[in-house]
Amino acid sequence: MLRFIFSFFGSIFSLITMGIAAVALTIGAVFWVYGRDLPSHESLAQYQPPTISRIYSGEGALIDEFAKERRLFTSAEDVPALIKQAFISAEDKNFYTHQGYDMRGIAAAGVEAVRSRGSNVRGASTITQQVMKNFLLDGSRRAERKIKEIILASRLEETLDKEAILELYLNEIFLGQNSYGVTAAAQTYFNKTLGELVPHEAAMLASLPKAPSDFHPVRRKDRLLQRRNFVLKEMMENGYISEAVYEVERQQPLRTVQNGDFQSFRTVLPPRDYFTDEIRRQLSDDFGEGEFFTGGFTVRATIDHEMQAEAAVALRKELEKFDRNKGLWRGTKVKLPIEALNAEETWRKELANASVPRDIELNGTWYPAVVLGIEDQTLTVGIEKQEGTGTVPRSDIRWMKGNFFDNFAEGDVVLVRAITNNDGSFSNWSLRQVPEVQGGFVAMDVNSGRVLAMQGGFSYQHSVFNRATQAQRQPGSSFKPFVYAAALDSGYSPATIVVDAPIEINTPQGLWRPKNSSNKFYGPTPLRTGIEQSRNLMTIRLAEEVSMEVIAGYAERFGVYDNMGAYLANSLGAEETTLYQMVAAYAMFANGGERVEPTLVDRIQDRSGRTIYRHDDRNCVDCTIPALPAGEAPRIVTNREQVMDPITAYQLTSMMKGVVDRGTASSHINLPVPTAGKTGTTNDSRDAWFVGFTSNIVAGCYIGYDNPRPMGRGAYGGTLCGPVFQQFMTKATEKYGGGPFAVPEGGRFIKIDRFTGSRLSDDASGAYVVSEYFRDGEEPIFGVSYDGGFAIGSNLPLVEEVRQSGRKVKTSSGGTAVLGPKASFGTISSGGLY
Repeated sequence: MLRFIFSFFGSIFSLITMGIAAVALTIGAVFWVYGRDLPSHESLAQYQPPTISRIYSGEGALIDEFAKERRLFTSAEDVPALIKQAFISAEDKNFYTHQGYDMRGIAAAGVEAVRSRGSNVRGASTITQQVMKNFLLDGSRRAERKIKEIILASRLEETLDKEAILELYLNEIFLGQNSYGVTAAAQTYFNKTLGELVPHEAAMLASLPKAPSDFHPVRRKDRLLQRRNFVLKEMMENGYISEAVYEVERQQPLRTVQNGDFQSFRTVLPPRDYFTDEIRRQLSDDFGEGEFFTGGFTVRATIDHEMQAEAAVALRKELEKFDRNKGLWRGTKVKLPIEALNAEETWRKELANASVPRDIELNGTWYPAVVLGIEDQTLTVGIEKQEGTGTVPRSDIRWMKGNFFDNFAEGDVVLVRAITNNDGSFSNWSLRQVPEVQGGFVAMDVNSGRVLAMQGGFSYQHSVFNRATQAQRQPGSSFKPFVYAAALDSGYSPATIVVDAPIEINTPQGLWRPKNSSNKFYGPTPLRTGIEQSRNLMTIRLAEEVSMEVIAGYAERFGVYDNMGAYLANSLGAEETTLYQMVAAYAMFANGGERVEPTLVDRIQDRSGRTIYRHDDRNCVDCTIPALPAGEAPRIVTNREQVMDPITAYQLTSMMKGVVDRGTASSHINLPVPTAGKTGTTNDSRDAWFVGFTSNIVAGCYIGYDNPRPMGRGAYGGTLCGPVFQQFMTKATEKYGGGPFAVPEGGRFIKIDRFTGSRLSDDASGAYVVSEYFRDGEEPIFGVSYDGGFAIGSNLPLVEEVRQSGRKVKTSSGGTAVLGPKASFGTISSGGLY
């Protein structure tokens, strides 16, 4: 009997032992099979999660950010204990004790799945397992994935310590609202740093990993509140907060940015504009778009916000003035459904979704509005962000052709701004529209190339195309200084005489007869007068003398073109370039001929704070000296390339100063400091330019239609871009000052007659006298004329109207006078007028 009992229990023991062994072997085999081809977990030790690249102004203010996943990396040691405790309580309370997986949790999840017949399948994944799922595996709910997850989790626990694993988790986890990681989520939901969060806010964030979309703070507020309180209870039971704190925190309402309880962090960010978008475009080219959007760069921009705002206003003001002078209403081309106008709540919702610009500041903010009613003398509009409705009086549309009924219909989306009385009180609403004509503006430091302001159009939200850097336009006569620079370096002087007379050139397209803008010829004329009055024929003759190959070399050396065609028409600015390149080239005239590399960025740091790019590589010799003598500035030593002889640069600057003082820009530019520059107007006034500079700042503007077409009578570089430059530089000189242009060593001043080029005595004075700078050891030759090799026929008139002789008319006093024909547009087949 005893033998039978022992035999029976022995058999049972053997079966159990064999069963356990079989199960162990099966589990081992399963883990061996699934563990063979798993991705390497060791790479996580060097893993750097995709993070936001942020752009800061020179003053350290955040002005823009770019990211595919909005994540702000925070090391584990910088994450407050409260945040760690909240997530551990919510997701994995045994995190610090298990080896990567929690068998009790897995078993409980299995029992629950069986009990619910598969309707309630929960993951039971530890934080380590979630890290594996997020980084190396997919999110499928399959036994195969769970097995791989456990294997990798156990391996990761052998490779990284708990804090490193928690760091990966807290920075990688998706928490809704395009927020990845706890730092970005704290900013998104509460506009706070991690250190500013209180227990119920930390518990709310820890509630989100379970199902971010199912715990939306607005749509699923009650469900999220319930989950938050559950996490608070877990924190109490785990000993992280006291029962008293728990009772206080669970009574707190669910307050978030999304519910309007806190101001969004985005409200402190200015609207994205052309400047920061150009940084994005350039750095994406330099580093690759993927690296820029995920690399966590800290970018220090060169922008001066005060001057950027002034640039935007100056350009917008001139564009709107030009547009309103045309008298045509185009509107936004956006229309709301008529049925949406019946209720205020409905039209406000539709208006909020209307695709119209909201970034325009010009004499006040421009608001989107919808036309609600039309009468003979008033237009009733509903205005975004304004209570009730507003009216536009008939007097406001005197500038446009037609009346309210001709130009508007109910449901039209328009832009309006408030008109105020002299005492600042509200008067009425005024209709506005984005001009059809566009333009660009750039300003930079002449010595460093730091771009202080850049405006690429009227409104970034209306058109993201940056006309300052991307638009290829004919510079017209603003290119002429490069022709004159080549001539001055080739032995010519500002007093050299060039014949201003008719030219005929055979081209494959036919006979080309270029003319001056005035339709007159002026005979032998000094170089200075040629550039001051923008004489086309003198420029062509000079280009022929110097050779277009030499001029093309100069233009390429200054960065205006990469490969300029050596054609005579290009001496008048017929070949296209960008405003950005032109302004950078003019900076080299202003700084004495040193190469300038334009930049929108001062410095770039990687996610670790290591500087990977610094623009200004000049050496400040005296910056380490504790105390400099009074009135002495630190010495800046540069090894930059000299692209132009300093004396040539000064001669050219002096000549372009004459453009502003008495030439084609004199009627529109009048600054309190010495200023030089050049106007440019292309054939049929398709492009209008002005690029100018003081001793420390260079700025340029162009205006024209995006699809080039004539802008009409009176549209010149001086009349359109001159006022933009004047308004901006008035503010710039107030802030940055300015002074006389530096005179280089190695030369002397000689007084000449600016009309004839003849030498004058040292004591000569008068409006016709100008002091020209000549190189030492170089005796200028006066009285010699250059014609560029073009013949001058005896029957060709000088200083007369080109097309026909003048006609005699009787004056009001009874005398006679000779009137010439009206000058016409299109007299030059390409390139600059003046």
